[in-house]
Amino acid sequence: MKIRKTSWALVLLTSLMVLGACGSGGQDPTDSSGGNVSGGASSDPNVLVVASGADPVTLDIHQTNDQATTRVARQIYETLIKQTNDLELVPGLATEWEEIEENLYEFKLREDVVFHNGEAMTASDVAYTLRRAVDSPSISHIIGSIDPDTIEVIDDHTILIGTNGAFGPFLTHLAHPAVGILSEKAVEEAGEDYGISSVVGTGPFEFVEWATGSHVTLDRFDDHWDEPAGMERIEFRTITDSSVRLIELESGTVDIVYDIAPSDNEKVEENDELTLLATENLGTEYLGFNVRNDTPLQEVGVRRAIAHAIDVESIIRTVHMGIGTQMSGPINELVFGFNENLEATPYDVELAKELLAEAGYPDGGFSLSLYVGDNNQERIRVSQVVSAALEELGITVEVNQMEWGAFLDAAAAGEPDMFLLGWTTITTDADYGLYPLFHSSSFGEAGNRTFYHNQRVDELLDAARSTSDQEERLAYYHEAQEIINDEMPWVYLQTRENVSGIRNWVQGFEHHPTGSYFLDTVSKTKLD
Repeated sequence: MKIRKTSWALVLLTSLMVLGACGSGGQDPTDSSGGNVSGGASSDPNVLVVASGADPVTLDIHQTNDQATTRVARQIYETLIKQTNDLELVPGLATEWEEIEENLYEFKLREDVVFHNGEAMTASDVAYTLRRAVDSPSISHIIGSIDPDTIEVIDDHTILIGTNGAFGPFLTHLAHPAVGILSEKAVEEAGEDYGISSVVGTGPFEFVEWATGSHVTLDRFDDHWDEPAGMERIEFRTITDSSVRLIELESGTVDIVYDIAPSDNEKVEENDELTLLATENLGTEYLGFNVRNDTPLQEVGVRRAIAHAIDVESIIRTVHMGIGTQMSGPINELVFGFNENLEATPYDVELAKELLAEAGYPDGGFSLSLYVGDNNQERIRVSQVVSAALEELGITVEVNQMEWGAFLDAAAAGEPDMFLLGWTTITTDADYGLYPLFHSSSFGEAGNRTFYHNQRVDELLDAARSTSDQEERLAYYHEAQEIINDEMPWVYLQTRENVSGIRNWVQGFEHHPTGSYFLDTVSKTKLD
């Protein structure tokens, strides 16, 4: 059985209109997929077993921004403002907030919140979290608008937070999973072990253990301030091989499988005991060019030639089995700031050869490295397609498959000439979909792994985040995307969908458009 939901998009449009009227506005450098099967059956009605393709990098949410981590951390940590599955901003750990003067907000905090270590959550923990987050290179693009000098604890449940000038999507950024509130005591006591053996939040589930490459176990937090979670325990299993994930789902040893491989969709649909849930999301797949390395990729004509040599429609049809559509720019139509006037790059090998000759490489004659994470079979197949396509131009491609964490580190350090990644504009705002990826202040780990730099683009992205006038912001983003498209640091591949396989005994599971899901509402009912 297949369920395809798209109604949230209508709510998104309404939400953006409201945000615009109010003057207010996730790495995932990708939706990664890594590890091994942790044995055991999912017959226990009190244990939810979720299979994913990758291990977390660290459960210290200030040290990474990948989706494999976020999907686990979402259950442990909570944010001041919560973004629902319908992309509505609602109270989270803050019950209310008000802009008391220009660019300065007062937040009232819940008074009945305790951390998993038994300590009461206070405004001091919020202040500590935000100051620590601002200093983190991994999430500076999310929280960097906050001016730490404006953070002021008024009392245990009241705090002031200000921004460096007007910042349209400020409130939405506070709902990002990476801005979950930490326990100052827990972090300081754990030191370097925080995020590995010590993980403390206020969420509906508390950390039990992490066996690297195998599983992460969480237990229901019975002192949670809200309604108790539906499951007593969640076990996230890391299963790299998508075919093995499917087998585990079919056999009933796992309850939910994230990121069903396109080639397995039909098998799930035809199984009466399973449901395939497919929904649109805010993600994009891309081939990134490192424009800083001393290679021919520094020439725009070479980058454009490569883009024309890649048959993206064929990749979507044969590798992704028709899931997604070819992108015309770095963000899709569901994101505020999307430029609908852009056109997708057409597949044209002869034009590619002409452009390469004009750039001074009529017969190719050079080599490029292409890095890809070993956790994502679709990207590995795409790397093979890219290699074959460039061979037609006389360009030799050396494909390097790497373990996920090592791959992210290598790309952040600028090692590869080309790399395959994805990005989810988790805030639904172009600031998040453009600034960390194309602004020169975001080189490396912060998101700009192409090391692309254009002064005008920097100016436009700075201007767009420093005003709450939505029409002005839209104009800035449109121009920035036009320049980025002309200079082509990316080959745009396809928009993505969230696709999960679910045992029919699972109740209450829904996708979040960001690809990071809330599991506190999930329960299990064993079916005859």
